[in-house]
Amino acid sequence: MDRRQFSTRGFSALGLWIVMARAQAAALSEADASAGLKAALERGAAAAVSQLGKSDGFLGDPRVRIPLPAGLESAAKLLKGTGQGAKVDQLITAMNRAAEAAVPEARPLLSEAVKNMTIGDARKILSGGDTSVTTFFAEKTREPLFGRFLPIVSRATEQVSLADKYNAVAGKAAGLGLLKKQDANLQQYVTGKTLDGLFLMIGEEEKKIRKDPIGTGSSLLRKVFGSSRGV
Repeated sequence: MDRRQFSTRGFSALGLWIVMARAQAAALSEADASAGLKAALERGAAAAVSQLGKSDGFLGDPRVRIPLPAGLESAAKLLKGTGQGAKVDQLITAMNRAAEAAVPEARPLLSEAVKNMTIGDARKILSGGDTSVTTFFAEKTREPLFGRFLPIVSRATEQVSLADKYNAVAGKAAGLGLLKKQDANLQQYVTGKTLDGLFLMIGEEEKKIRKDPIGTGSSLLRKVFGSSRGV
């Protein structure tokens, strides 16, 4: 066999081996990134649901506590001025208790979003900012979660005497441009705020993981999020 031919074939084989090795390394890296991100998603979601889906999870936390819409402050003051302040407080408490009751229903949908996360999703998250995981969750689950939360919120708030009055007053306020249309219905307003609170807390958990991946105790999270910090 011609030595030059052998040499050419030898280099070709070596080149193919290098290409294959690099491809395998890249695939492993993507697999690790995907697994690490799924771990971050699962941790953030589980922590947020656990924190919010309990008594005072919303009501006792000023970051997520659901108030009456700003456009109804005058009506609330009027009610308090006529001795119905306790009823206003009862309504606000009921709104937040409804949110606390609804949040645990998010667990299966959040889990499903994690399982269905693609390599493309992983790349997008890694190239995004400090809340790209939270953005992923919101894009994948906000709409179906709204549908799942709404009936629970409705049952909880309809037991409060001011719920119907809220809708009547809010409807008029929205008609006058004093209130956003999406806030004119108590049940929809609370459901939207519940989702806002859920994604806010997922974002807080995500920031913790990105800031201190070693503290999570997960080697995958250290590898994915710690690499950019020289960990």
